[in-house]
Amino acid sequence: MSRDANLPMSQAPMPRRGLIDRILRRGPLEAIATAIIAAGVVMLMQPLFLTLYTWSFATTLFGTVMFTIVSKVRE
Repeated sequence: MSRDANLPMSQAPMPRRGLIDRILRRGPLEAIATAIIAAGVVMLMQPLFLTLYTWSFATTLFGTVMFTIVSKVRE
């Protein structure tokens, strides 16, 4: 029997979280999605490059869909 099995839940050691578990949380992913949306809006408003303007809608749409999906992810 392990030593930790007899400890109450408040004193049991927390399981270590990996890098993937820390990244795949709502906060960082919402920030990335918001940055993608903002980049799409900036691409839409800039007057110099037609290629950026052409891809602005797709970028904004991708960020919006990502934000919608990420809002369903665990805290």
